[in-house]
Amino acid sequence: MNRRRAPGMTPERRREMIVRTALPLVAEHGTAVTTGQIARAAGIGEATVFRVFADKDELLDACVAEALRTDHVLAEIEAVPLDQPLRDRLAEAFSAIEAYLARIGTVLGALHATGRGQAPRPRSHGPPGESGRDAAMSRTRDALAALLEPDRDRLRLPAQQVAGLFMGLAFTRARPPAGPGTQGPSLEEYLDVFLHGALKEGNPE
Repeated sequence: MNRRRAPGMTPERRREMIVRTALPLVAEHGTAVTTGQIARAAGIGEATVFRVFADKDELLDACVAEALRTDHVLAEIEAVPLDQPLRDRLAEAFSAIEAYLARIGTVLGALHATGRGQAPRPRSHGPPGESGRDAAMSRTRDALAALLEPDRDRLRLPAQQVAGLFMGLAFTRARPPAGPGTQGPSLEEYLDVFLHGALKEGNPE
């Protein structure tokens, strides 16, 4: 009896598998990572890498594009239960955004430290004329606005504006103006100021 061979991966699926395998190696070694290392980690021959990538630079570009993708952080924000208190919802969103920014920083930092220049701009998935970055920011703001929807009547500003302010706060916490290593406010303190303002109750304005 002849056995049928299991269908092989499509080129696109193979690309995705190689990129997922390569990302932690790129974060660790930067441009010093070799296609041989990546192939061994993926359990494939090195020649297979070059069946779906023209060269190592194209593979590194694909890794950067994967690190910049917002799919995972959007899925995490959209999965936050809306029946939780607002503070808890925002804390989960904060954590998702910080993890996303940390991943980008690790990958791009490793590449920059080993001689790679400016990262390629992500492709747009939004309306004509909208950059990939603008589209990603817009989708993230929409997801955060949906997270605020149960408390819409309590907000001082429209949910979209509050979501934009929250994004700015999250990015500032990830990259504090005083520089890395500086002791800044805790997440709880950030949320307190965001939700209740900078002034203590009862103080004159």
